[in-house]
Amino acid sequence: MGPDSRLYANPGARSAEPHDRLHALFTIALCAIWIFTGLFPHDPWKPDEAHGFGLVLHILQSGDWVVPTLAGEPFMQKPPVFFITAAAFAALFGSLLEVHDAARLASGFYMSIVLFFIALSGRELYGREHGWVAPLALIGCVGLLIRAHQMITDTALLAGFAIGLYGLCLSARRPVLAGLALGTGAGLGFMAKGLLAPGLLGLCALLLPLAFATWRRRQHLLVLLASSIAILPWLTIWPLALHARSPDLLGEWFWANDFGRFLGLNDLGPESAPGEYFVMLLWYAWPALPLATWVLWQRGREAFVTPQLQLPMLVFVVAFVTLSLSADARELYAMPMLLPLSLLAAASIDALKRSAANFLDWFGIMTFGLLAAMLWTAYIALMTGWPAPLAARLSELHPGFEARFDPLTLVVAVAATLLWVGLVWRVGRSNRRAIMNWAAGLTLFWVLTNLFLLAYIDYGKTYRGMIEQVKVHLPAKGCVASQNFGESQRALLDYFAGVKTQRLERIPSATRDCDALLWQGSVGNADSIAEPWVKVWQGARPGDRRELYRIYRREPAPATEGRSPPN
Repeated sequence: MGPDSRLYANPGARSAEPHDRLHALFTIALCAIWIFTGLFPHDPWKPDEAHGFGLVLHILQSGDWVVPTLAGEPFMQKPPVFFITAAAFAALFGSLLEVHDAARLASGFYMSIVLFFIALSGRELYGREHGWVAPLALIGCVGLLIRAHQMITDTALLAGFAIGLYGLCLSARRPVLAGLALGTGAGLGFMAKGLLAPGLLGLCALLLPLAFATWRRRQHLLVLLASSIAILPWLTIWPLALHARSPDLLGEWFWANDFGRFLGLNDLGPESAPGEYFVMLLWYAWPALPLATWVLWQRGREAFVTPQLQLPMLVFVVAFVTLSLSADARELYAMPMLLPLSLLAAASIDALKRSAANFLDWFGIMTFGLLAAMLWTAYIALMTGWPAPLAARLSELHPGFEARFDPLTLVVAVAATLLWVGLVWRVGRSNRRAIMNWAAGLTLFWVLTNLFLLAYIDYGKTYRGMIEQVKVHLPAKGCVASQNFGESQRALLDYFAGVKTQRLERIPSATRDCDALLWQGSVGNADSIAEPWVKVWQGARPGDRRELYRIYRREPAPATEGRSPPN
C-alpha cells in the first residue's frame, strides 16, 4: 500500500516559497553554533561529566570497552556506547585539544544526530517547509541547553530516541526503512542507558495501531519485523561479551542499575516526587510545551483523528507516564520528552494566533536582550572592576580568579550581539519568526555566556588546582587509601594525578597496607581518623565552602593547612 495523502503532507514537494531555503540554511548555521559552543575548553565538571570521563579514560588507557571501569573499579551504571564514542573522539583529536575536550565532542556528534533526525521527522509529518521548524523548537527548549553540551551518555540516548521517532514517522510510507530506523534508534538508546529507549519506542510502536485506526495497516507488521532484526545486534553483542567476562557484573548492571533504579530497589538515584515532571516541564520545555498545548487546544477533538498529531501525542504521553512511574527521577531524564513536544510545536507555528506569536516574539527579544545586557555588564566588571559591587560579588564567589582580556573574544561577542540585533530588528512579523528569534536569542545567550564567563565558571568547578596540591603530599610509590571519596573526585584524581585510590569502604585492609589516606568531608565536620595517621595537608577548591579534603600519612610530619592556589 502506498503513502496515504491523509496521513502526511508530501515531504518530497518543493517549497513554494524561496525564502524557506534561506530559513533552512539559517537553521543549519544556528544549530551548528548552538551545538559546538560550550563543548570546550573546560575541565570535566562533577558529577556527571567527571565520572563519565573516568570511564572514557579507562578505555583510552586499557582498550577495554566491555567492562565500564572507574579509577580501577567496575562501574556498572550504564552500557558503554557513549564512552566508546568519546574515547574515539579523544584518540582522534586529543593531539589538537585537551583529551577531555576532545572526548566531549562526542556530545556534539550525538546532538547533531538528534537535530538532523528531528528535522527529518518534522518534514515527514508536516512537509518540507516545516522541517526546519522542529529543530529550532528543540534548541529553544531551556532545559536542553546545558545538558546537551555536557559529556553525558544521555546525549546518545536522545540520539537513539530521535532516530527511532523518525522511524515511527516514516512507518506508513516506507515500512522497511522505518523499521530499520526504529530498531537502530532503540538499539542505540539501549547501548546508551539500557531498556528505557527500547521499552518506550517499542511500546509506542505497539500502541499506535491499537489506539488509532489510521495506523492499523499491514505495513506496520513489516515495521515491527524490520525493527526486531535491526535491534538484535545492539541487544546482544555487549551483554554477551560482558557475560563472558563476568556474569555477576552483567547481573549488577541489569538488575541493580537498570530495573533496580526504575523500581526503587536501591538508593542509587534521587527519589521521584509526585508530579515532579509536570512541574519541571513548565520551565524545562519552554517554549515547546505551550506551543504544543496550543495546537492541541485549538484542534480539540480533531487532534485525536489527525495522524500528524496522534504520533507525537502518543510518544509524549507514553514517555511522560513511564518516567513519572519510575522511582528514580532527575531533570535530565526528561530530555526525550522534548522531541515529541518539538514536533507538536512545529505543527502549531502556522496555526498560532498572530497576537500569541507576537507575544512570544517580543517576550524572547526582551528576555534575551536583558540577559545579553547582564552578561556584558558582568564581563565589564571582570575586566575593569566596574561596577564595583558586582565585581566584588564575583570576586567573593571565586576568590583568586584573574580575568584575562582577549581581543578575539571581544570581537566575536560584538559580532554575535550585532547579528542578533539585526535579526530581530527586521521589518515584519510572522509566526515562524517568533520561534526563530527565540532560538537565536537563546543561542546568543549561550555564546556570550561561554565567551565571557566560561573561564570564570570553570575556575570554580575544576578540581585541577586542588588535585595538584594533593599530589604533592602523596607518596610517589605505593597505594593510597581513601575514605568518603566521591566517584567524580576519584575519576579526576586518576586523570590529573594518575592516582587510583583504594577505598576503605570496599577494601578495609587498605588502612593497613597503604602509606597515605585521602579523606573527603564537609567543612565543619570532624573526621574519625585516628593513629597511626597524622594529618599533613588540608585544603579545598577556591571558594568552595562545602567540600573539605585532608591527607594523612603514617610518618609524623608537621601539619600544614591551606587552600589550593588559583589555577
